[in-house]
Amino acid sequence: MSDAIRVTRHTYGGVCTRALSVGSRRRGPRVVLLHGFGDSADTWRGVLAEFAARGLSAIAVDQPGFGEADALAAGPILPQLDAFLAALVASEARSGQVVLVGNSMGGTAAVRAAQNPALPLAGVVSIAAPGFSDSWLLRALSDNALPVRLYSWLPVPVPGLAVRAIASTVIPRILFARPGSACPDAVARFASLVRDHGSTKELLGRGQTLLTELRDAYRPEDIRCPLLVVAGRRDRLVDVEAGRRLHADVDHSTLRILDDCGHCPQLDDPTLTADLIAHFTANTGRRTLVAT
Repeated sequence: MSDAIRVTRHTYGGVCTRALSVGSRRRGPRVVLLHGFGDSADTWRGVLAEFAARGLSAIAVDQPGFGEADALAAGPILPQLDAFLAALVASEARSGQVVLVGNSMGGTAAVRAAQNPALPLAGVVSIAAPGFSDSWLLRALSDNALPVRLYSWLPVPVPGLAVRAIASTVIPRILFARPGSACPDAVARFASLVRDHGSTKELLGRGQTLLTELRDAYRPEDIRCPLLVVAGRRDRLVDVEAGRRLHADVDHSTLRILDDCGHCPQLDDPTLTADLIAHFTANTGRRTLVAT
């Protein structure tokens, strides 16, 4: 099934990036998939394979600063993601309806896009968007930069091999519902981001900057398009309560809590995740947008 995934390069809003896509753009709504912080479009390969088998149309992209996309510019991160996403949606919408799906940081970007009435969105799926109710780990990074400072102050830089070994052990416990069954390729992809002391320090700093920006990231009252909120009961980064709060703030939204998924349901259970997105997408055309 994965052989059906096409790999291409595009430029959106001045950012050159890589895209993974399946299906014909002429058949039904186009699902646009957004990854989380430190991830890439590859996180959606399982879902894309499911979509390909069902004859559905979807595209996953590397967001600025991640995967094979151009680097982020200096300054706030969320406005750069907003501009990139606005250009991406405008491009995809030329051929029909667009349903936006985002996980983690991608969930934040998707919710912010839903707040923008100028974007032609048929619907949005937000999966584990941070900033509504986060775990102690994210709060520690968001409230102060102590973990970043401590790492920066180490008298001797930690060797890259040691950093990657630690990351390979910790990542499955943080991101997956069942660490023992974590996909080795996905773990290796995340671990590759911390190839040495400098890259780890930079990633921690960028993450702390992004979490700080989340304090003013959301205006749920401005969301008018259909919204599906997805939360994993085993998510160790973003509490299930975050999904409940976003759902409560958007009266016309739908909430799904996945009992056996963690922070990245597309990795824990790509078939279930594809089912949720496909069902939501199939129904967006039958819904009437909430009146402004």
